[in-house]
Amino acid sequence: MTMVMVMMVCLTAANVARGQPKPGCSGSCGNLTNIPYPFGTSLECSFDETFVISCNDTTYQNGGHHKQAYFPNSFIPITNISLRDHELRVSGPIARDCYYADNEEYDRHAKVVMRTNSKFPVSSKRNMLVAIGCEAIGAIESPINYDALLNNANLSSSSVGRMRAGCLSLCSQIEEVKNGTCSGAGCCQISIADGVIDYSLMAENLFNHSDFNPCDYSFVVEVGAYSFSSLDLVDLQKRESFPVVLDWAVGNYQSCEQVNDSSTACQSRHSECYNSTNGPGYRCKCLEGFQGNPYLVDGCQDINECEIRNLCVSQATCHNNVGGVECRCPKGYIGDGLTSGKGCILKDDKYLRFAIPMGFCLCLLAVLIGGLWIYWGLKRRRFMKLKEKFFRQNGGLLLQQQLSDHKGSIEMIKIFTAEELKRATKNYDESMVLGQGSFGTVYKGTLLDNKVVAIKKSKVCDKNQIETFINEMIVLSRVNHRNVVKLLGCCLETEVPLLVYEFITNGTLYSHIHDRSQDSCSALSWQMRLKIATEIAGALAYLHSETCIPIIHRDVKTANILLDEDYIAKMSDFGTSRLIPVDETQLTTLVRGTFGYLDPEYSQSSQLTEKSDVYSFGVVLVELLTAKQVISFARPERERNLAVYFVSQMNADRLLEILDDQVPLNEEIIEQLREVADLASKCLRMRGEERPAMKDVTAELERIMNNLVN
Repeated sequence: MTMVMVMMVCLTAANVARGQPKPGCSGSCGNLTNIPYPFGTSLECSFDETFVISCNDTTYQNGGHHKQAYFPNSFIPITNISLRDHELRVSGPIARDCYYADNEEYDRHAKVVMRTNSKFPVSSKRNMLVAIGCEAIGAIESPINYDALLNNANLSSSSVGRMRAGCLSLCSQIEEVKNGTCSGAGCCQISIADGVIDYSLMAENLFNHSDFNPCDYSFVVEVGAYSFSSLDLVDLQKRESFPVVLDWAVGNYQSCEQVNDSSTACQSRHSECYNSTNGPGYRCKCLEGFQGNPYLVDGCQDINECEIRNLCVSQATCHNNVGGVECRCPKGYIGDGLTSGKGCILKDDKYLRFAIPMGFCLCLLAVLIGGLWIYWGLKRRRFMKLKEKFFRQNGGLLLQQQLSDHKGSIEMIKIFTAEELKRATKNYDESMVLGQGSFGTVYKGTLLDNKVVAIKKSKVCDKNQIETFINEMIVLSRVNHRNVVKLLGCCLETEVPLLVYEFITNGTLYSHIHDRSQDSCSALSWQMRLKIATEIAGALAYLHSETCIPIIHRDVKTANILLDEDYIAKMSDFGTSRLIPVDETQLTTLVRGTFGYLDPEYSQSSQLTEKSDVYSFGVVLVELLTAKQVISFARPERERNLAVYFVSQMNADRLLEILDDQVPLNEEIIEQLREVADLASKCLRMRGEERPAMKDVTAELERIMNNLVN
């Protein structure tokens, strides 16, 4: 009998927890069996018109009929509504880009739109953007109202911005992909930002792999609802949609502080209001000890915790109160009776009540006094051993030996202590961050002699490559070129080695070209741009041809070119650089670099040569000529990749149409622009063997520069 009562209580609690519709209103539509208020299937049954769910007949291909719930004012199917989590689960669309074997598109829905409204933003914590395919780009674009995210009722058009994000999936054959993983080989994924509402999905196929991957796909999907399979590269296993979780809240851009008791949607007297964290409005929940629907009068019902939870000790009697529980100890006992509290203690056992805490305090005091000096000694000894371990692990002994062997032949690298760099960066304070990338963070630091330096802190370090890392430091210390950032030293006492470089004051070439708000681009005259290009070409030619071991930079881009106060260019960030043995001309490596600057031949073959740097430098030349972003989804499809678009315009003799309008044109300058553009086209040739060497590029730029000066 007791078991039956417990089961009835549990079933009742489960029904209440699901949430109720408004009295007299339907709470289901087809397979959606729980439609809690403020949602409803009519305006009279809903909080307002934005919560009205369309319940329509759906006809299947076999002729059958079925009721289907749809998102308010749309044809987006709803599969679940959570009152507790304030979430909607809907069926989201898929963007696809498909090809026949002859490169003709046959099924192109490369851009699809999901329209919700500001009260139903996409959950940033419960969804991911996924792209499927080989050489495929998946992207999402959405308007974001920043005032709405802050629950600001004073909305203005100036507060509306746009969010754009995407990922790139690469593979050349189906054997490269791995089932169950989505880390960039055949499948890539990224998280979703807060405030995403009406979003557009885009899928784009960079290369035709119709023999094993005829279609590329892009979609938003609930975290955990999709696991990648190599079969998905063929037809996504006939999927037409994926579950997407939306957040919801009530209130017309109001917060809890802006509504009063008479106008609040929290109608139950045992409920409370809390602000939405994703988009506008507020939410309601039942107070602790209650469950049900806080949006309905008397919707939050008391929970009889005595029957569903073991809260009291065995000696105590449980009494359920409104919104809580009371555990009463029997006569002769004192205490709160709670299993998580003091329990029930005999009244007469005063010694026991005081002896336990007193004994605990005395033992604790003895341990503290007796072990304090041992603790500090062990902590200091452990810290010194840890620093020594990191020093050996990071190749400190090997570096000392190399410095001793090369003494007099190289400018000595200073080995800094961890404390020196910690003090120089104010314990790596965020205010000292100069920049961040996928491989680490660069901090500004001031040494004890007031010398300002840049300190690079990498994210990861391959323990199997320590000897190569030390050898590269020795080689880079020999690099003595006015247009290459100088390596001053390193610190090997930390888990990941730290590199110390000279500090360059005037920012990156990227910011000077693209940051129009500071009028930086207009400050770069054509002569200055040509000078910068000539200096960087000379630096790369020096690295390729004039060092004892040729160095391939592997990540040449405007963001890695620094300018000092006199606008002298400096090549920086050798985190991905590789040394080429003197008896070899190429290396086989994992593909590293920046999309848009990456040599397509290297991307396909993984064969790294000096001509890979030449291609990236050609992209930099195009950036200097046009002042356009290297990759931009805001441009038409044929113009998204700047290098490809530039080559097509050159082939069509339309150079003047894409030049930066900040460069004043006359007959002499136009001729120089054409010469530099022709040189850039040679650098961007698809086959590396057809590109010029960097020393030839440097000679041609110096010739053009001399003509300009004369």
